[in-house]
Amino acid sequence: MTKANLRIAENRAFLYFRNEIIPALIGSGGIRLDKREGDHATPVGELPLRRILYRADRTERPVSGAGLPIEPIAPSDGWCDDVGSRDYNRPVTLPHAASCEKMWREDHAYDLCIVMGWNDLKPESGRGSAIFLHLPTVTGFTEGCIALQERDLRRVLAQGLTSIIVEAP
Repeated sequence: MTKANLRIAENRAFLYFRNEIIPALIGSGGIRLDKREGDHATPVGELPLRRILYRADRTERPVSGAGLPIEPIAPSDGWCDDVGSRDYNRPVTLPHAASCEKMWREDHAYDLCIVMGWNDLKPESGRGSAIFLHLPTVTGFTEGCIALQERDLRRVLAQGLTSIIVEAP
């Protein structure tokens, strides 16, 4: 298993991977031990990488040195963020009756998107959903996810990244 650590230094986030220090973006709510749905915070803890998604119409298929599953995103892909739904924190097909995030976005944030393990094995309603490792947004923050520049993200995936340990500030 090849792990990286995410730390805050001088009010900025950095991913420490092997002998590199890589600038990262986190949620506008900072890093929190008590992650809740909608708080825009990145949760403290170990976040294993589950699978890689990408927009095949916009970018090349990524390489995973860890052998993670790689799947293209479709326009009908969504992720349920409705705390009252039985599909909470699960991938869904759109349209869907519950509140869901669209994976096929107009911006480029999910052109390369890695599903991370957070509240996913037995989702607990309201504990937070859809923690992804993805490309930067125009705002300079995420909604609780972690973002890296595409060249950095592709490099750490190719070198076998399997999880990120988000450290408490």
